[in-house]
Amino acid sequence: MIGILGGTFDPIHFGHLRPALELLEELGFQEIRFLPSSIPPHRAEPETSTADRKSMVELAIQEQPGFILDSSELERPGPSYMVDTLADVRRGIDTGLPLVLIMGMDAFVNLPRWHQWRQLTDHAHILVTRRPGYEPRLEEPLDLWLKQRLAREIEELHRQPGGKVLFRQQVLLDISSTDIRERIERGLSPRYLLPETVRHYIEEKGLYRSLR
Repeated sequence: MIGILGGTFDPIHFGHLRPALELLEELGFQEIRFLPSSIPPHRAEPETSTADRKSMVELAIQEQPGFILDSSELERPGPSYMVDTLADVRRGIDTGLPLVLIMGMDAFVNLPRWHQWRQLTDHAHILVTRRPGYEPRLEEPLDLWLKQRLAREIEELHRQPGGKVLFRQQVLLDISSTDIRERIERGLSPRYLLPETVRHYIEEKGLYRSLR
């Protein structure tokens, strides 16, 4: 089973890395691929270049077995539509191997805003992480779509290559890339919020010092 974790990673931090490690160790993933987006369709463009964000991800995951950098979205022109990315990944792996898109509950609630969102499960499962006690009310058409695909246990994802949606409670670290960027701009240290290798890279490159 292969996990896909997308994002701008501007910069990548422990709020991305620690939950991903728990999923890797506890749910039977062979690997989790960190997939920086080039031009995210649903949010502002990243503050830093694709080269810098790619380098920061490489530095952050280089010592963790099972964590892989996938730069395919950075190399593809145009907006980074996840349905296209999953189709590309699916073509490059065994047809029977489970592929799992990992996302948070906030992203899942807004899934109907995504390009061809109903087709995501044609290529992969979706694993939604949520904080304990956080169960927002889902609106149509997402609620009906979910009921037709809802999985109750991780074994359902292992038994087929895609098509299911599984929710998993997880204690998530309250760290955000936005907060890190703002701290650096104000001259504050981001130490202990992200890997030291990433912090040193940010300092050497002078990233986020003047965002306005």
